[in-house]
This record gives sequence, structure tokens and C-alpha cells, in this order.
Amino acid sequence: MDYGQFFIFVGVGLLAQLVDGALGMAYGLVSNSILLALGLPPAVASATVHTAEVFTTGVSGAAHAWFGNVRWKLFWQLAIPGAIGGILGATFLASVPGEAIRPWVNAYLLILGTMVLLRAFGKRLTRHRVQHSGVLGFFAGLLDAIGGGGWGPLATSTLIARGGGVRSTIGSVNAAEFVVTVCTSATLVWHVGVGHWPIVLGLLTGGVIAAPFAAWLVRHLPEQAVMAAVGSLIVLISLGQLVQTLL
Repeated sequence: MDYGQFFIFVGVGLLAQLVDGALGMAYGLVSNSILLALGLPPAVASATVHTAEVFTTGVSGAAHAWFGNVRWKLFWQLAIPGAIGGILGATFLASVPGEAIRPWVNAYLLILGTMVLLRAFGKRLTRHRVQHSGVLGFFAGLLDAIGGGGWGPLATSTLIARGGGVRSTIGSVNAAEFVVTVCTSATLVWHVGVGHWPIVLGLLTGGVIAAPFAAWLVRHLPEQAVMAAVGSLIVLISLGQLVQTLL
């Protein structure tokens, strides 16, 4: 892998983390989709992305904590069950292809993205907050490991769609993602290893550079604009993945 390719992945990691840190999602989805397009098997692609995410989520979580974006009770409610789900999902992915479950996950994300967009444009939705954040964290961690990404879209969009504050939700989800990613990455590396360190280094370099700025950005952007961006991103990603599955 030459330096030109390395810097391409630096750019991918930078843009993916900028979106992820500001909107609470998409680093794994963006990075993993590129690696799959390059022909890496799902388990290897997920292991590569999650290994890079150990560093990017650590910096991102610390930055969100520094800027006061983390609600610590929510952090622990998501992190511990999410780590358990990540370990189980990574173990499952190492032995069974995760492709069959993706259409169902994307259909769910499409519904949630639509809910977030409706809320962003003034539609009054239920204000009942998610009562069982631990259950949400478990399934988000499980599906993130199997699909190579999805922690942010599942956790962030569900919490925001059900009335959670945008800044504290994004900050808490990003911080909890570090714990989940460490457990998922360790499990995947144990089972399949990581043989693409130049890609890992490129992704994490770009991600680490972007993480502090993204955490600052979410603190200053208008809440309605962030919700509209979150909803649009989820709808576009889920629709694209569903269309790709059907073709």
C-alpha cells in the first residue's frame, strides 16, 4: 500500500469521523461500506474498522466529555449492555455471514430516520423517553458488530426520535461507543485477526484529527439543523443499502 492510498484512507477517516462526531453516527457505516466494496470479507472489514475505531472513539468520547456533552447515567446504561452485545455479535459474525440481517436493520433505520426528520421539521412526536436504554445499547452493540457499523444510527436515532436532547444524546452515545468498540474489536481480532494495518492507520489518523473539532461542532450547531442532518443521513444510508440489497 503506497502513501497515496494511505492518505486516501486518512481522508475517509477524517470525513467519516467528522460526520460521526457531529451527528453521532456513520463512521463505521462509511468506512465499512468502502472496505466491503474493495472486496474484504464482512468479518475482516468489521475487524479493520473496529480496530481503527478504538482510537477514534477514544478521542471523540474524551472530546465530548471535555465540552460537557456527556450525560454519564446514560453513558453507563448504554456502554455495559452494548459491550456485551458487541462481544456476542462479533462472535456470531466470525462464524456466520451477517449479510442476511442487514435488510431488516436498514428497514428499521429508515423508519427511525423518518421519525427524526418529522421531529426536525416541527411534527409533534411522543415525548416519552426510552425507558430501557440498556436493552437499546445491547441490540445496538450486537448489530454494530454484525454489520460492521450501526451503533450510532441505532442508538442515536432511537434516543433522539423518542425525545432525547440532541447534544447530550450524541455526546453520550459517542462516549459509550469507545467501551463497545474495545470489546468488539478485541473479540474480532481474537477470531479473525487484522491483516490490513495500513488501512487501519489511515482510518484512525483521519478520525483522530477530526474528533475534537466534531465534538466542538455539535455544541454550537442549532438543534433543529442537527436533527435534520441526522434524519437525512439515516434515510439516505438505509435507502441506499436497501436498494443495493434488492438489485
